[in-house]
Amino acid sequence: MKFRLVVGAFSACCFLSLPFAVAQTCPTSAAQQTSLAIHDDVKKADIVDTAVAAGKFKTLAAALQAAGLVEALKGDGPFTVFAPTDEAFAKLPAGTVEELLKPENKEKLIAILKYHVVAGSVKSDAVVKLDQAKTLQGQDVTISVKDGKVFVDAAEVVKVDIECANGVIHVIDSVILPK
Repeated sequence: MKFRLVVGAFSACCFLSLPFAVAQTCPTSAAQQTSLAIHDDVKKADIVDTAVAAGKFKTLAAALQAAGLVEALKGDGPFTVFAPTDEAFAKLPAGTVEELLKPENKEKLIAILKYHVVAGSVKSDAVVKLDQAKTLQGQDVTISVKDGKVFVDAAEVVKVDIECANGVIHVIDSVILPK
């Protein structure tokens, strides 16, 4: 139930903030601008709530829950998360996710998830200038640009700069694993 409330609340925030974004680019009357300005102070959601609301990160959300990392990624940050989609998790060998979600594999799951997180808010224009970045897990991910596409290790970055209250999300098409 909490999941549905979070998604609903976030969707409502996005819907309510849309008129304000339009007001920034479209001429409006003073009365319209006054009524739209109230949406200016709608706060961005944190990384976890943003990912949950997107609906494409259910496996990541379940993994964060099982690893006990939800509250950490809801913290002040800032963080940069290379977030694998549900389709990315589905590329793993059959049974891998289920095995990782078991309590006895919590430390391994934590290491994998922290390998997807970099301290600081690193936007795409800065990411492409890097060849590596230290993860919260402790190892570096390799960053490369090939044929105009950005890769973190072997995962392609398919969407960039999803801004959150406590950092930024870059969506990747594969789960990356520490060495």
